[in-house]
Amino acid sequence: MLCLPSARRGLASGLAVVLAWVTVTAAYAAEAPVSLEQAVRQGVTQAPLLSARDADIEAARDEAMRAGRLPDPSLTFGISNYPVTGPGAFSVDSDTMTMRTVGVTQTIPSHAAREADRRFADAQITAATADRAATTQNVREQIADAWIELWAVQRKRDLLIALRDESGLAVKLTQARLRGGEGSASDALAARAEAASLDNRLDGVKAELSAAQAGLQRWLGEPVTTLGEAPDFGRLPVAPALLEQAIDRQAPMQAWQAREALAEAALTQARAAKHPDWSVSASYGRRASGLSDMVMLEVGVSLPLFTRNRQDRGISAKQAQRDAVQAAHEDARRAQREAVARAVAAWQGWGDQLQRYRDTLLPLDHDRAKTALAGYRGGGDLQPWLDARRDEIERRLAYADALAAHARLWAALAYLLPSTEDAP
Repeated sequence: MLCLPSARRGLASGLAVVLAWVTVTAAYAAEAPVSLEQAVRQGVTQAPLLSARDADIEAARDEAMRAGRLPDPSLTFGISNYPVTGPGAFSVDSDTMTMRTVGVTQTIPSHAAREADRRFADAQITAATADRAATTQNVREQIADAWIELWAVQRKRDLLIALRDESGLAVKLTQARLRGGEGSASDALAARAEAASLDNRLDGVKAELSAAQAGLQRWLGEPVTTLGEAPDFGRLPVAPALLEQAIDRQAPMQAWQAREALAEAALTQARAAKHPDWSVSASYGRRASGLSDMVMLEVGVSLPLFTRNRQDRGISAKQAQRDAVQAAHEDARRAQREAVARAVAAWQGWGDQLQRYRDTLLPLDHDRAKTALAGYRGGGDLQPWLDARRDEIERRLAYADALAAHARLWAALAYLLPSTEDAP
C-alpha cells in the first residue's frame, strides 16, 4: 500500500510521454507535405462516387447470376368436371368425373432467349465497369485540379511576397527624401499607397488560399497546408502522339463501347423472341371414393407465326437503336480525338508562354522596376517606378494564372488512360 502513490506517479509520467509522442506524431502527420500523386491516390480510395460505382457493378453481377435461369414453377389448385345443372348440380360427389386437382406448371424459355439474357447481363456488367472507369478518371482529374489550384495560389502568394521588400524600400526612400527637403509629399503618399495596394492583393490571395484548401479537403477529408514538390508539368507521363492514337482506350470512350455492347445484346434478345418457348404441366386429380384417381401431363409450345408486325418490328427497332449508338460512338470518337488534340496544343502553347515568362518577361519587369527605383534614389521621378511596379504585379499574377492553366491541361491529359490501380 505504501508503494501505490509512487506507482501512480510512474503511470502518470508514462501516459504523459505517450500523449506527448502522439501529439508530436499527429502534428508531424498534419504538416507532412502532400504530393500530387499522394493526393490523387488518397482521394480515389475514399471517394463516395467510386463506392457508388462499385455498388453498381456488384448489382450488375448479382443480376447476371440469375440471368438465363428458368422462371419459378407455378402451383395450381382446382376442380374439374364440376356439375352445374341437373339433379347433381353443385355437388362434388354426384358425378364420377368430378375431380379435385393439384398441379405444377413450368415455363421453359427457348435456349436462344436464355442465352440472350445472359449476354445482356454480361453487357450490363461491362457497362457498369466502364462507368466506373470514366468516374475514376473524372475523380482523379478533379482531385488533381484541387491540388493544382492550391499549388498555383501558393505560387501567386510567393510571387507577390517577393515584392514586399522593394515596396518597403520605396517607402523609406520617399520619406528620407521628404525629410531631406528633396522629395515631395505626393511621392511619399504614392509609395505608401502602392505598398498598401500590394497588401490588399496579398489579402485577396489569402482568401483564395483558404478556398483552395477547402477544395482539396473535400477530397482528402482533412486540411492540407503543405504541398510536396510538383511534378514536371512540362512533360506528360504518356506521349501526346500515343494519346491521340489510343482514343478507344481512354476512360470516356469505354462507356461508349459498353453502350454499343448493350445495344447489340438487346438486338440479340429481340431476335431470340422468334424462337418458340415451351411449357410443361402436370396435375393430379382425385375423384370420389372408390374411383381411380387421374394424372394429366401437358406440353405446350408458343407459336410465333405472325412475326411481321410483332417480333420483326422489335428486331427492326433494336437494329435502329444499335445503329444509332454506333453512329453516336463514332461521333464521340471524333470529338474525343479533337478534344485531345486541342488540349495537347493548348498545353504546349502554355508551356511556351511560361518559358518566355521565366526567361524574358519576369526578369525584364524586375530589372525595369529596380532601375526605376535606382533612378529615383539618384534624384529622378517616382512615377517610372510606380508604373513599373504595377506592370510587374500584373505580370506575376498573369504568370501564376498561366501556371495553373498549364498544370490543369497536364492533369486532363495525364489521367485520360485508366490506371490498373483503379480497378474495382
